[in-house]
Amino acid sequence: MKTLRFIQATIGILTVLTVFSAQAKEFEPYGTAKVDMHEYPVTNAVFDVNYEDPNKLNILNVFLIKTSEALKGEMVVVTHGPELRVFAKENYDKYQGIVDKMAALSDKGVKFHMCNNAMRAAGFKPEDMHGFITVVPAGFPEIAYLQSKGYKYINPLPLSVKDVRYIEHPELKK
Repeated sequence: MKTLRFIQATIGILTVLTVFSAQAKEFEPYGTAKVDMHEYPVTNAVFDVNYEDPNKLNILNVFLIKTSEALKGEMVVVTHGPELRVFAKENYDKYQGIVDKMAALSDKGVKFHMCNNAMRAAGFKPEDMHGFITVVPAGFPEIAYLQSKGYKYINPLPLSVKDVRYIEHPELKK
């Protein structure tokens, strides 16, 4: 009797495993991703930054750190949107955390160029900005100029991918 129950249990387990295996294959019609963790050649990059929400500069901070580590070249941020108010000295108390992160990046060689047109349209003057900012004539022409010098264009949309996997599968989050 015990042997019969053991055989039935074994058959049941094997049946379940076979069904799960078949279902798993159903969701893998294209196999598994390849991995190619290669090194990048030294590459200079220009970041086109125009954020409505200044707090998105926190995500830019991470982008800049990771990109500069990988590319090992010069990194230039061209700011020409509403986020430029973060760099005004009068707003330091409000945005100190972000400004300090950007200043630390500047200390590591990241350059920050600000569009004069956008800055003036926002009501600021160059002397209103922190010392690690370089005011340039115009944002888009600055980007084009840097591209003509070999810089690669990056448009870092401030969208975080943190935990995006768990949107469809919250049960997988540990």
